[in-house]
Amino acid sequence: MLGLSPRLRAQIEDWAAAGYPEETCGLLLGRALGEGTAVEQATHGHNLNRVRAHDRFELDPRDFIAAEHAARDAGLEIVGVWHSHPDHPAHPSETDRACAWAGWSYLIVAVDAGGAVDSRSWRLAGGDGPFAEEALVP
Repeated sequence: MLGLSPRLRAQIEDWAAAGYPEETCGLLLGRALGEGTAVEQATHGHNLNRVRAHDRFELDPRDFIAAEHAARDAGLEIVGVWHSHPDHPAHPSETDRACAWAGWSYLIVAVDAGGAVDSRSWRLAGGDGPFAEEALVP
């Protein structure tokens, strides 16, 4: 289960919509809570992939380092990644799977020209298996 407040969810969906038609990305900061994860902050990153920005993202390492510092300063940790899928469903791609880290949540926001369409969260099943959807709760 991924706990995400309506305010943070709206902020992430706004960032995703603003980046359309390119993929946008960022990190989720929070803490593990029993069988779930609570997101307390989100960051917006820069997509360095300029060749295939419409269907790939590469988070700028400087954004990752800044998020690590922000998380540490707030007593949190990086608990996942969010990114958009322009004109595609909020389901992980094979590229998403190949780049995924065990133990992290992967929030995907489907967007089109009208804005955010759907948001869903995923985790690697068994730590290194296929993605399994996790409940997205306020």
